[in-house]
Amino acid sequence: MKKLLGVLLSASVLTLTACGKQEAPATDAAQNKDSGELQTVTMASTGSDADVWRYISTLPETKQAGIKLDVKNFTDYVSMNTAVTNKEIDVNAFQSYAYMVAYNDANTQKIAPLSTTYLEPMGIYSSKVKKVENFKTGATIAIPNDGANESRALLLLQSAGLVKLKPNFDLVKGTPADITENAKQIVIKPIQMATAVRVKDEVDAIVLGNTLAMEGGLNVLKDAIYYEAIDQSTKMNVNVLAVAADRQNDPVLQKVGQLYHTPAVKAYVDEHFGGTKVAVNKPVTYLTEEK
Repeated sequence: MKKLLGVLLSASVLTLTACGKQEAPATDAAQNKDSGELQTVTMASTGSDADVWRYISTLPETKQAGIKLDVKNFTDYVSMNTAVTNKEIDVNAFQSYAYMVAYNDANTQKIAPLSTTYLEPMGIYSSKVKKVENFKTGATIAIPNDGANESRALLLLQSAGLVKLKPNFDLVKGTPADITENAKQIVIKPIQMATAVRVKDEVDAIVLGNTLAMEGGLNVLKDAIYYEAIDQSTKMNVNVLAVAADRQNDPVLQKVGQLYHTPAVKAYVDEHFGGTKVAVNKPVTYLTEEK
């Protein structure tokens, strides 16, 4: 039995390594207890999200909840979701609700929101102009190439007055093909989000979510030439913790979701992220309620 368990764990490590050379996950939360009666929950995260959750893992509130939180650093977004659906990781913290919807639309194994966490604005960053009005005809703007963030970036460009989108624009599956007006003939260049900061000086501007922007030393409120309104009513852009669909009501994982909304975490986020992460403490049903 021990040999079999060893083989299975080794296979799990090799699977994640092949996906993105990530750290090896632990086992299912409900089956994994340490000697102090704490239940180990493994979390996949990245960037500033991982920093927040590592801080949460040290809090007395986490121990009081009976949880030992093991945060694994990932660099690939898709791998974080497949690790959750395969139950190699218990929960992940990195994505907006819109990204989760897009992932589910493209995959047979589904994930579900465990809890809401925060909302942070997407911004337009440029080393060449100070205002969106200053873009020259034919300027190139790089945007994320994944469905949900691509749609969100196009909506931001429309809000900035650079393009117009068709009336029934899809908030999850929208593409540059949905642009109906482009007076300055802006060249829209979809690229992988992880590479966006590196190409900032190679294009006229990039559109970037705040987590990756902060990894690149950028603060959306200070460095972006234009950014989304920070508005909790923008439901599709609310960040969530995500789990395998059949674990959405797992009582142990539910406790993890509650840990984000403690006074200690609010103080930490306010101190380290300068107002760029606005807490959204709503039940997950809020995400699908009619306005």
